[in-house]
Amino acid sequence: QEPLVESGGGSVQAGGSLRLSCIVSGSINIGACLGWFRQAPGKEREGVAQITTSGTTYYSDSAKGRFTISQDRSKRAVYLQMNNLKPEDTGMYYCAARETEWATPGMCSQARVYDYWGQGTQVTVDS
Repeated sequence: QEPLVESGGGSVQAGGSLRLSCIVSGSINIGACLGWFRQAPGKEREGVAQITTSGTTYYSDSAKGRFTISQDRSKRAVYLQMNNLKPEDTGMYYCAARETEWATPGMCSQARVYDYWGQGTQVTVDS
């Protein structure tokens, strides 16, 4: 069983919307952070949006105002609503989970603190 499974990716025209979903395996303790990261071809992985246990959210500058992260821990799920998509949003989107219950302020925005990662879901935005 995969620790995290993403869904909802696809191909859209610029200006369109997609909603990504991620389900966390029951074998994993969902700790302080759930997050979404992406990697474009030839580029390094970058953070997109993250959310803490209490609901504090972090967004990259490119995601602010267009993307919304949400969670339903009773369903072991994290979501990413993406609106007004741009060609530069194209990439593989990964969700991630941190098992440890604590995190210092801002820590959840850092990929290095996550313990489990999904296989990714592809998002392609055509101009």
